[in-house]
Amino acid sequence: MSTKTSKRLKEVYENAKKITFDNSDKFILFSDCHRGDGSWADDFAHNENVFFHALNYYNDKEFTYIEVGDGDELWENSQFDDVKEAHSHIFWILSEFYKQGRLYLIWGNHNSRWRNPTECQKNLFQYYDERDHTYKPLFQDIKVYEGLQLQYLETDHTIFLVHGHQANFINDVTWRFVRFFVRNFWRFLQLCGVKDPTSPAKNFKKRNKIEKKLKKWVIENKQMLIAGHTHRSVYPVPGKAPYFNTGSCVHPRCIVGIEINNGLITLVKWYVNVKQANDDGTLFIDKKN
Repeated sequence: MSTKTSKRLKEVYENAKKITFDNSDKFILFSDCHRGDGSWADDFAHNENVFFHALNYYNDKEFTYIEVGDGDELWENSQFDDVKEAHSHIFWILSEFYKQGRLYLIWGNHNSRWRNPTECQKNLFQYYDERDHTYKPLFQDIKVYEGLQLQYLETDHTIFLVHGHQANFINDVTWRFVRFFVRNFWRFLQLCGVKDPTSPAKNFKKRNKIEKKLKKWVIENKQMLIAGHTHRSVYPVPGKAPYFNTGSCVHPRCIVGIEINNGLITLVKWYVNVKQANDDGTLFIDKKN
């Protein structure tokens, strides 16, 4: 692993906000929603109903929601208002978590604008209600983090949460160039079926290289880590490096995430269960551990 990657991850870890928890606390982690503008290029659009149902479930069960980066697709979309308008019901349920102190956001390479407090204040603190013609609170005074530490009080061990693009030079250092390419060229090529060559989610060799770096950092630092970025869910078997990955919310037929409940970590999948469809065409959203 390069020294730069090791230093970047260590820097994020040492500056990460620490959240303590015990067996009574419950967390749901999703990443890589890539919420877009609702157009044909919006990869999130086909799963938004599944995602909304899942968040309603977790809100009712009083889970804390942590979004591990790339929640909003701000490479393809320069105007965040378009994203908020296209997925207003998603932001409504997120605001319900936030009102109750149960929402944490981590920024990734595709929404690194949120590293800037001024951008957060301008775009995330409030929204414009067209019915009342007034601004209303959304995530008032929110801070979006590059990393978080979950400290388990039973053992004092910590879980490091980070998007994971820090192990990818192109997406971490040269992201402005890549964003220009995606916004001005690839977004239109995507409609023709062309795959993004800069994305580890579409490039197996790049994905494996990034995961290898993250696992090596975990081993060298003896630190459990949960990331996103690669879009491939990972749940290590006993004896392997404690590197987990949430997967993504833009899979063709499902969303995948990680639950932490009663001190246990579970990989979960939410999907439309076509086998339970009624004769009248009613579809059911189901969860599988």
